[in-house]
Amino acid sequence: AAIAAVLANSAYATNGMNLEGYGPVATAMGGASMAYDNGTAAVMNNPATLGLMAEGARVDVALGMLGPEVKATIHTPNGDFGASSDANAFLMPALGYARKNGAWTYGLGVFAQGGMGTEFSGTTWMSNPGQQASSPSLVNRSEVSVGRLIFPLVFQPNSAWRVGGSVDIVWAGMDLQMAMNQAQFMNLTTPGKQNIGTASGTLATGFGQAFQGGAITELHYAYFDFSDDSKITGKAKGYGAAGKLGVTFQPMPALTLGATYHSKTSLSDLETSDAKMSMSIKADPSMLAGNAPTGQVDMTVPLTGKMTVVNFQWPDTYGIGASWKATDKLMFAGDIKRINWSGVMKNFTMKFEADNVTSNGGFAGKVLDATLYQDWSDQTVVALGGALEVVPGMTLRAGYNHASNPIPDKYLNALFPAIIEDHVTFGAGLQGKCSSFDMSVTRALKTEATNPGIQSEGLPSVTSEHSQLSWQLMYSYKF
Repeated sequence: AAIAAVLANSAYATNGMNLEGYGPVATAMGGASMAYDNGTAAVMNNPATLGLMAEGARVDVALGMLGPEVKATIHTPNGDFGASSDANAFLMPALGYARKNGAWTYGLGVFAQGGMGTEFSGTTWMSNPGQQASSPSLVNRSEVSVGRLIFPLVFQPNSAWRVGGSVDIVWAGMDLQMAMNQAQFMNLTTPGKQNIGTASGTLATGFGQAFQGGAITELHYAYFDFSDDSKITGKAKGYGAAGKLGVTFQPMPALTLGATYHSKTSLSDLETSDAKMSMSIKADPSMLAGNAPTGQVDMTVPLTGKMTVVNFQWPDTYGIGASWKATDKLMFAGDIKRINWSGVMKNFTMKFEADNVTSNGGFAGKVLDATLYQDWSDQTVVALGGALEVVPGMTLRAGYNHASNPIPDKYLNALFPAIIEDHVTFGAGLQGKCSSFDMSVTRALKTEATNPGIQSEGLPSVTSEHSQLSWQLMYSYKF
């Protein structure tokens, strides 16, 4: 479990920042999982379904690969320019153990919850936000990952009911390399505009005073940079806890009903003391120092310090589902769940505190508080699936998953395109006496969304495209 916790990777978003399914059995059935035995992935789905397993114990070891395909196209008077994300393959392990002993079932699991991210190289249109003659070739990158170490406990009071819950230890990591041009930065710092966010603090105030006084005449770009370039961990880290409750009810042998509630996380702020921020400006160094003007030159002000992502949380979720065994060999399942993104994704807020300096390139200030508006909508997710045992020991599965795009167009950021809506899923399972193998393949269909920009403020429109091809494999041993 400790090894898996270290290895738990970031996972690209498909239901907002959640995966469409957890474990290859449920994922192959469109993510439907509330009301049948889908292995130890129950700790991510509905913990009560652990109580549906046979007497004894099982260990599940899984590996998934998430293959996002992301493109961002900017629409300018000079034409359209496209950029493709290089972040297109992520491996994601998972581990689960459960034991049923009479009326009680218990165990543990380590799973990646989800996340999102992109990586646009220094040769794309994003790499030179100020359109300088000499391009700075800035990488624009984001990565959010959330994982859980989960301890479930399920009680079966009679043959019809199972009631369970879990205590979850949650960790989160984030990388961000983001360039902003003058129009974007001024939108944040100038009240009264059709703001995409806000920026305040002594660093923003000092820059504004230098800009208004003529010491600075142009901002080529502001660049936020905290990234460890790892596919496993994020530079800014936070830790916390959450919990889940679940229940299943079997009114008849062929029909099972299920319901679950997942609490909002209680994560600490994500922090790193090794962050960077740079501001590329056209300025008069003499005026910045409070002296007579000598002439404007291009210069870059590099800053180092502490970055804090404030109050980043995972939302509470609740859902219901049912499974029906039409025959001994054919089962159908369906879930409806609600993910309350509006409670946690109203804003994305960062606080940068520069190291102890008296002046940053001539304009005073140490602190920058930056907020990007998000205003995500809650999602209703519909998951449908079926499983057919075609020959003894071999089961085929298929499913469909739909969730609306939670991000308003006007706040869509090309670095965070969590906009996917539809998935088709397939899979198979081979069951032996003690060992079994399960796999799933998911195709997340391409979704497009366009941020209209604010043309009057020099902010052009940008279209994001996002699709995925992903798979999961799992080996299970029962004893």
